[in-house]
Amino acid sequence: MDILMIVAGLALLLGGGEGLVRGAVAFATRMRLPMAVVGAVVLGFGTSMPEMLTSLSAALAGAPGIAIGNVLGSNIANIALILGLAAVIAAIPADAADAEDRLWLIVATVMGLAVILIGTSIARVEGAILLGGLAIYLWRALRRDAAKEPVPEIPDMGAAMISAFLLGGLGTLIAGAWLLVEGATGIARGLGVSETLIGLTIVAVGTSLPELATSVIAARRGEAGLALGNILGSNVFNILAILGLTAVIVPIPVPSDLSIVDLALVAATAALLLVALALGGIGRGIGLFFLAIYAGYVGWLALGAA
Repeated sequence: MDILMIVAGLALLLGGGEGLVRGAVAFATRMRLPMAVVGAVVLGFGTSMPEMLTSLSAALAGAPGIAIGNVLGSNIANIALILGLAAVIAAIPADAADAEDRLWLIVATVMGLAVILIGTSIARVEGAILLGGLAIYLWRALRRDAAKEPVPEIPDMGAAMISAFLLGGLGTLIAGAWLLVEGATGIARGLGVSETLIGLTIVAVGTSLPELATSVIAARRGEAGLALGNILGSNVFNILAILGLTAVIVPIPVPSDLSIVDLALVAATAALLLVALALGGIGRGIGLFFLAIYAGYVGWLALGAA
């Protein structure tokens, strides 16, 4: 039953996220908002809603291991699994991300690890600091000349259809997040493993499926640079927006079983990505190396749970 709840939750998260993004972009286009606003705010928040609602639902349900594990595990998977897979399909050029994009990955990673390490919980104050960083990130994004990714063409929608997509997408996301958290915590209890482990793996990869689909499709179309922009933006949003907003709404206790290896890998994958870009880009060899890192990490988690 728990597995069925997870599968149903993931399906609802995917469908709800797609509906919410389509409705939000159509609304923004109808309101004649600048394309930079659509790309940086509407699409950015829309594609991060599965992670957002899952972590928030987990925190409200008293499952901090899933709430924090989802954010950290998603960031690890985004680089080591998703970007690694995209690079195996097609090389990712270094110039696909400018200096400011890379700087924000550093800033968000350092801020996220800092609020986790400085105490036994992420309080509302730390959450507000992360949201302050998000505000600066969005301000800088909106001041840039053009959005990195083209906004998808959305057929003209009437007000009723836009409302249906927005409300239906949001409701579906909420239902999917609840099912995913309930199923994940049930599996954790049934197998006798920690919620943090489930959050770092099943939940993290599940909520990152939109990024996985986007990156793989972009790579197969010969637009691997879009995959890089997608991952960089997602990792920044995961920490500043999701961890920040969740902590402001409900302070999150730091799970006692969250290991230094988990935190170190968040920093290490970000550092390796930046080094690879500084050396000229991410080719197939580096992509395979990233995938090997992720496989090794999942294997290490499995051995620890055995």
